[in-house]
Amino acid sequence: MKTMQRFTGSSVALAILIGLGGCSGMSRQDQNTLAGAGIGGVAGAVLTNGSPVGTVGGAVVGGVIGHEVNTGDDNYNYNDNNRNRNNQRNRDRDRNRDND
Repeated sequence: MKTMQRFTGSSVALAILIGLGGCSGMSRQDQNTLAGAGIGGVAGAVLTNGSPVGTVGGAVVGGVIGHEVNTGDDNYNYNDNNRNRNNQRNRDRDRNRDND
């Protein structure tokens, strides 16, 4: 019995590690979509007592919501990168103006 419990625990841990490793190449939006679909599917199953239609419906709605969620980091990094690029252009412009 203890051997079976160890095997089950190890199998679950391995499945979680493989699952998390599969998300490493995904964009933030893809990760949000997948998380939303998973949470929505579980919520749909719970709310409809395991109905397949409720599970799929919850996954679809959760996936759409997860896809549309915008983390503030994405917007911040975009603006920060543009600001740095503009600062570099201004320095280059001023440097060329001083050399003329």
